[in-house]
Amino acid sequence: MNFRKGRGREEPEINLIPFIDVLLVIVIFLMVTTTYSKFTALQITLPTADAAKMAEPPFTINVAVTAQGQYAVNKLQVSSKDAADLAEDLRTAAQSDENKSKETPMIIINADAMSPHQMVINVLEAARMAGFEKITFAAQASGHK
Repeated sequence: MNFRKGRGREEPEINLIPFIDVLLVIVIFLMVTTTYSKFTALQITLPTADAAKMAEPPFTINVAVTAQGQYAVNKLQVSSKDAADLAEDLRTAAQSDENKSKETPMIIINADAMSPHQMVINVLEAARMAGFEKITFAAQASGHK
């Protein structure tokens, strides 16, 4: 028994309006929660350290790095610009007459606060190439600027 004579079946429709509304709300939410900030330069200051002095100082090689990117090994300015030349300067300083005990020297890096980071990395690489394993950084004592 067909009581619906004359009426054809209607095709189902997909209503896109609620779907678009939901997507619009999601886009607005993502735009509001996203931050649009620029990366700024960090202000970095050298760390401070307070430590007791050693009774007998070990054999050390002081490497200074200036703000202009120049090196000085044991207070003697060197013309090295790359790690290989600096490694040779470190080996020469280690074989000086002051090192009678032939112990492995400790490399102390005294880098200026404004020195390029790459110059300090070059000192670390030069120490590795020269075979020195003891490396430390000099820091100013707290309270002194």
